[in-house]
Amino acid sequence: MAADNTNNKIVGLDIGTNKVAAIVGEINELDEIEIIGIGSHPSRGLKKGVVVNIESTVQSIQRAVEEAELMSGCDIDEVYAGIAGSHIRSLNSHGIVAIRDREVIPQDVERVIDAAQA
Repeated sequence: MAADNTNNKIVGLDIGTNKVAAIVGEINELDEIEIIGIGSHPSRGLKKGVVVNIESTVQSIQRAVEEAELMSGCDIDEVYAGIAGSHIRSLNSHGIVAIRDREVIPQDVERVIDAAQA
């Protein structure tokens, strides 16, 4: 899910073989997520989690997101997306860089990512 700090919205997108689902949540004053919009559309262009037709997949995503936008009353321009399939792999890694007596800056983040990928 992606967080929108200006209005506390979070959007999740699940791209599945059978359907694409979008959900919009809003973080309330108790730090709880209230669902304010959902959208779904039959998934087209995917086979066993693999995109086989990008145009069809994009249309399915757009329709699910549009439904969620209509229900929630907000424009969605950022999401946390989930996709599954036997071709998806993950790897745990870690990186460390020294930072002394200052705040973390974007270059520090780039350095630690580079260290984790080494």
